[in-house]
Amino acid sequence: MDGLVVACRQDAPIPLDARFACGPRETLALVGPSGAGKTTLLRAIAGLARVADCTVSVGGEAWSDPARGIDLPAHRRAAGFVFQSYALFPHMTALGNVVAALGALPAREAEARAREWLRRVNLEGLEDRHPRALSGGQQQRVAMARALARRPRVLLLDEPFAAVDKVTRRKLYAELAELRGALDVPCVLVTHDLDEAAMLADRMAILRRGATLQDGPPEEVLRRPASVEVARLVDMRNVFAGRLAGHDAARGTSLVEWAGLRLEARACPRFAPGERIAWCIPTSEIVLHRPDRASRGERENPVEGGVATAMRMGDATLVALAPDAAPGDLLHFSVPTHVAQRNGLAPGARARVSLLADAIHAMPPAGG
Repeated sequence: MDGLVVACRQDAPIPLDARFACGPRETLALVGPSGAGKTTLLRAIAGLARVADCTVSVGGEAWSDPARGIDLPAHRRAAGFVFQSYALFPHMTALGNVVAALGALPAREAEARAREWLRRVNLEGLEDRHPRALSGGQQQRVAMARALARRPRVLLLDEPFAAVDKVTRRKLYAELAELRGALDVPCVLVTHDLDEAAMLADRMAILRRGATLQDGPPEEVLRRPASVEVARLVDMRNVFAGRLAGHDAARGTSLVEWAGLRLEARACPRFAPGERIAWCIPTSEIVLHRPDRASRGERENPVEGGVATAMRMGDATLVALAPDAAPGDLLHFSVPTHVAQRNGLAPGARARVSLLADAIHAMPPAGG
């Protein structure tokens, strides 16, 4: 493969059993809880951490391959690394920090390249400032310029936006997206923020205890998790136990039995009729019925129940509905606050919703 290919395994001190690949011009987000091994994997790629059995290749060139006795030191791996803390030298200026990463170049060429990259990350005019005189966002830009000025063959980003405020983060997202468009290298982003991963990454790998549980486009992973475990890790609120009742080949759908109800769902031919399953549906795919105006969608898997909670979160209200058929299985969905108010969504109120069939996704049962 032209891009980055990684396979790392060890039992201790941090368990790892991760495999993933990332092509040129592609961004792969590594997502998972603390302790999942995300940062260790980045450091293993860069040669900054030793893993018992770790194979790393970039563009077909082996950086690490225990079977062949290959283990290039960090300075021989062309990896651009942006650390969570930025790791800038406090006694050096912004320009000095970037130049320091270009020690192999003649001084004049190193300074010219450093200035060019500082300009490209919108820091022109701030070259002589020390890190203490720069904002968090500006420090992050210096760290990015330093990583890119080395002309890396792979870019590694470890929670690069965690230390900045939300407004600055949005600006940095846009700048990174623009820079990525001009770089023909794989980029691996470690983040715990699912929205960030979905926004910036072409693919997402879900890790837990060092193992890759699922790898695919963010939309696929977030809406169609491979297991109940992945569903929980991507914050899928609506996950329930059920049974596959049958398939309708003519309609290209399957039937899911849940609490005495039969729900039409997207086709899931991997499961046989009668088989126990788990199923999930994103909060965005539950549609509130309006009492004053019917819609075609209201005929699709209608469910009635009582409102258990209605929590206002600014312009949106998060609602938990206790279905009459299964009051212990709360259905979570979100509506604009003005819609919640207009429809009287408050604890104890009655409501009717539709579960959009194409969004109902079947998985193996928990523990199955």
